[in-house]
This record gives sequence, C-alpha cells and structure tokens, in this order.
Amino acid sequence: MKTFVLLPLLLIPVATVHAAMPRSEPAQCTRSANLLACQDRDGNVYSVHSQGNTQYVRGLEVLGQRRWVQTNSLYGPLTFYTGLASDGEAWVGYSRRVGWTTQNRVSSSSGQRFSLRCNRLGGCE
Repeated sequence: MKTFVLLPLLLIPVATVHAAMPRSEPAQCTRSANLLACQDRDGNVYSVHSQGNTQYVRGLEVLGQRRWVQTNSLYGPLTFYTGLASDGEAWVGYSRRVGWTTQNRVSSSSGQRFSLRCNRLGGCE
C-alpha cells in the first residue's frame, strides 16, 4: 500500500521514503493557467488544480486501481494537506519552507509517519 503525498508539486511514495529514493524519469505533464495534469512512465496519473491559496489534487495508481484526493492549503511558507484514498487510508501533514530547505511531516491512518527534509542543493534526506 503506497500513499502519495504532494510536496510542492512533487509526489513521494510514503513507503519508499525510508529507503534510498531511486532516480526516475520525470512525469509527462501538461499545464494551463490553473491546472497541471501528469502521467508517469508506469501509467499513474495525477492532476493539480489551483484556486487561490488552495490546491486540489487527484490521482490514480494503475497498480491496484487506487484513487486518491488531496487538498493543500498554502499559508506563506507553510502548506497543510489532507488526503483520502479509495481504500480508506487517510493522511495529514505539512511542509514548511525555511530558506532553501523544505521540512515535511506526514502521518497516515495506516500508522505510517515520516519526516523528510529537502534542500535545493543537497536533495532530500
């Protein structure tokens, strides 16, 4: 079971955060003024619709046909998000920008919790 969490327009599988994250090809995306729609090489799709300080995200994981939705609320350097998947899993979290670093924390109803710190120069750890 994988949960995808949007971190400023980046999806990260929760289950793989503790392992080294492999480099992969970027998703193919189409963008308009307030909509971003993407598909990765495995056929997973997601879209991000921006409306004011809120982003509405929808996705489909091809393996298992799992659908999910997530709402992100932006408040300056803070982003709070909540999500729900078709299998009943829910998650909450936040991202906080401090200079070139973004600190992320997520908790899910399946008991998974993680922290991820990303820097523009050093990547994520």
